[in-house]
Amino acid sequence: MFENYETFTREELKTLKKYVTSTTDSVFVLRNLPEVIKGALFSRYSRSSLGLRSLLLKDFINNNEQAAFSDISGNYELSGSSDSEQSDQNQIVAVKKAQNFYDRILDGYGDDSIGELGGAHLAVEHISMLAAKVIQDARIGGSPLEKSTRYIYFDQKHGGKYLFYRDPVLMTSAFRDLYIETCDNLFDTYRLLIPPLTDLIRSGFPQDPNVSSFAYNAALRAKVLDCLRGLLPASSLTNMGVFGNGRFFDSLIHKLHSHSLSELQEVGKSAHRELSKVIPSFVKRSSQETKYQADFAEFFSKTSEKLSQFSSQMNVLKTESKEMVSLIDYDKDGGAKVAASIMFAQGDNSLKDLENHMRSVPKEEVARLFSTLCETRGNRRHKSPRALERAEFTFEIVADFGIYRDLHRHRMLTQERQLLTCDLEYYVPKEIKGTAMEVPYREALESAQKAFDQMRHDLPEEAQYVVPMAYNIRWYFHVNLRSLQWMCELRSGAAGHPMYRLVAQEMAKQVIAVAPEFEPFFKFVDYEGYELGRLEQEIRSEKKQKSRMS
Repeated sequence: MFENYETFTREELKTLKKYVTSTTDSVFVLRNLPEVIKGALFSRYSRSSLGLRSLLLKDFINNNEQAAFSDISGNYELSGSSDSEQSDQNQIVAVKKAQNFYDRILDGYGDDSIGELGGAHLAVEHISMLAAKVIQDARIGGSPLEKSTRYIYFDQKHGGKYLFYRDPVLMTSAFRDLYIETCDNLFDTYRLLIPPLTDLIRSGFPQDPNVSSFAYNAALRAKVLDCLRGLLPASSLTNMGVFGNGRFFDSLIHKLHSHSLSELQEVGKSAHRELSKVIPSFVKRSSQETKYQADFAEFFSKTSEKLSQFSSQMNVLKTESKEMVSLIDYDKDGGAKVAASIMFAQGDNSLKDLENHMRSVPKEEVARLFSTLCETRGNRRHKSPRALERAEFTFEIVADFGIYRDLHRHRMLTQERQLLTCDLEYYVPKEIKGTAMEVPYREALESAQKAFDQMRHDLPEEAQYVVPMAYNIRWYFHVNLRSLQWMCELRSGAAGHPMYRLVAQEMAKQVIAVAPEFEPFFKFVDYEGYELGRLEQEIRSEKKQKSRMS
């Protein structure tokens, strides 16, 4: 490894071994330390000539507040002991005891970016799918993972009740009974159609003797649940895991506190309470009692008020377009910009001169450059250069809420959606069309539309909870070529939901139609159609599992 210039005494080495993976190498990982200490340590690191291990000893272990550090780190190491509940309580007490020390470190040596140096894993359970989307809107600094509708049956009951969110505003309104009856009916229909649809798909695509029952049944279940997820209302309860840095959580909690839906306000309170036990310094400004939150709340409120004034003027507009995918704007100079940016690092020409040159070059020559660049890409995980980020595209998409949930997970782009409604028709899977299942499927969705129409005028935001996932919503998708390449190649894969595969394929086609020189960048877009799309993936997963076991 690289030469290490630090020297430590035998006692210091013994101490350091508790907190770093190596006491000699130049590359190592911190361990057995709460996130608040890691963040404080890194904040000092950027303003010190010392190495991280020396800094840990000097400023955190061997200073005047060694006792506070020992309390926190010691209790943190004990958190995995048999008496875990008591250990957790000890750690909470110790963190609070030394809070002023770490706050001083963070406030004295850092700015907002210091909040990115510590993080936490937050579990958010039993929240609505509608609330999950709001949390996932916070794009930078966080990594969310949500319970899937294609692997898990959503027909379970708890205490005799289906698992959907019962919004307190709706539960105390005149629409209470209508809301519960409508959601119950959607779940009843979902449950009712699982057996006949499973039998229908199984008869149409019988198991190959060479394919294991495990892989076949997993693919069959995914196919069935993909077809029926449109019946699930936006109130359906889901679980989320979110890993994020402190800055991400601080911003997210401010947003949740200021949201108009009470569910999200409650999530904000709970998230702040629990994160304060682990990364208190990073989320202290998002407490509801601080001046920062009051400022955020006022900002959100005034902004919403101003926008409402303008939105009322837009009601005179009539929108007829309901195309699933529409490329409404793109950079017509994108090819020249991407080509110039690719060549920029290869010489000493200015970017301006390179762009002017590429504008004068025949498009066939530019396309040849792109084709040559793509020859070395062996699969979609081989990332194209950042030069592709110079070309940008804006799409408008009208598709069902289920597809929005799938595509919304891509965070390196800009997306905005409208409120959920039942105004833009709904999706009926081709597997259900023309069968006896189509009637109850449509009846459940249309019953939900009637309920929504009754609630929407008095409670426009809360009425979203009753909207089934099969109903279309409109959103826009502003993305650069590099991010679009990744999204189209990933989401067109055989294992994906057939409808979002269609969206990904169509986006690639429309870009190639207006900028054919970009076609080489979409070489791994899969335009084929598949019936049991998950089957090959399930077979590969089973083989990997058997290989690991052997």
